[in-house]
Amino acid sequence: MTHGSLTRDEIIALEKSYWEAMKAKDGARAASLSGEVSLVTGARGVSRIARDTMQKMTEDDDWILESYAFDAVEVSSPAPDVAIIAYTVRQTVTVKGESQDLHAADMSTWVRTGEAWVCHAHSETLLKD
Repeated sequence: MTHGSLTRDEIIALEKSYWEAMKAKDGARAASLSGEVSLVTGARGVSRIARDTMQKMTEDDDWILESYAFDAVEVSSPAPDVAIIAYTVRQTVTVKGESQDLHAADMSTWVRTGEAWVCHAHSETLLKD
């Protein structure tokens, strides 16, 4: 990673790294990519999720991320240590044994702390096809 602002490809790679950690159930990796406390919005409302809770949630066996694909990706770096990515995503998840195909609009805010970039906020809005 570069110092200061990230390139478009680097921001996309960071976001995909998070999704890959979820897919692999790699809670330690997901936690390392998360802020001390992250703000999350979605179908369940607004949450504050601590890093250790993110690890446990990632490792939870009640859900599995089978696949995902980004589209319509937009990136912005409004300040040297801040990167924002927004995109649509098609994902297949299995929740408690039931497979679901979801289409959503997601956005994440990444902040550089020292040499590490971590996600401090993520939102997901389910889309109607």
